[in-house]
Amino acid sequence: MSTESHFEPAPARRASRVANPSRDHALSLPNLLTYGRIAIVPMVCACLFVGGDTARWLALALFTVAAVTDFLDGYLARIWGQSSPLGRMLDPIADKLLVSACLLMLCAINTITGWSLWAAVVILCREVLVSGLREFLAELRVSVPVTKLAKWKTTAQLVSLGFLLAGPAGDQVLPHNTEIGLALLWFSAILTLYTGYDYFRAGLRFVLEDPAE
Repeated sequence: MSTESHFEPAPARRASRVANPSRDHALSLPNLLTYGRIAIVPMVCACLFVGGDTARWLALALFTVAAVTDFLDGYLARIWGQSSPLGRMLDPIADKLLVSACLLMLCAINTITGWSLWAAVVILCREVLVSGLREFLAELRVSVPVTKLAKWKTTAQLVSLGFLLAGPAGDQVLPHNTEIGLALLWFSAILTLYTGYDYFRAGLRFVLEDPAE
């Protein structure tokens, strides 16, 4: 009779019981909230495309949910120790998708018109340029921390978009609702220029570094 055991060694049994940490992080609540924020983007766009007061209010409701998850996912990841590379990558992508898609749709349906189009252009260009800079610096393993002013910029953008998403439907409840949203959009654009300059100033020495060195 063979004395060879058909059971796994104890260390192997223990290892098999350990959950895959990458999978755990991918399915953590903070990351699920980020996935939800990305999924909301086409829903908001669809509401704006359909048009009408009801669709406007629905777009605002969905946008508000997305804005709340923007705060919650980072907060929960910090207090629960569930920060992950996937979350750090997807969180800013979700923010940029939400803001960019809303701006484009609001321009398409003529909520943002005239000179205010330039405010939208400034915001969109800054998002693209900073994303490119971050990608370049990531290759050099250089991180650019988010400043408090950048967080204020994001907050101002979200608030302005909230007013603009309500648009004409909001004007019936709050006089000059759309004008308030456009004023806040310009304020966001000014903050966007300043914070974008800050990012480029921080990364400029790496961008202009002599490759021969």
